Amino acid sequence: MVEFDQYLGWLAFLTIFTIGFWLMIFLIGFVVPYWLGGNLMEMWKEKREARKAQRLEE
Repeated sequence: MVEFDQYLGWLAFLTIFTIGFWLMIFLIGFVVPYWLGGNLMEMWKEKREARKAQRLEE
């Protein structure tokens, strides 16, 4: 028979594991694409500004 302390420990483990799982899904689904999109936009801006500066020098 499972004692009450073991039951609470199992519930605590499941809660922490589930929170970690959903946090990982959130990070992969929303934060990583946001970070990648922001970096790509910054790279494009820098390249565009470099081209403008090069045209002004000529």
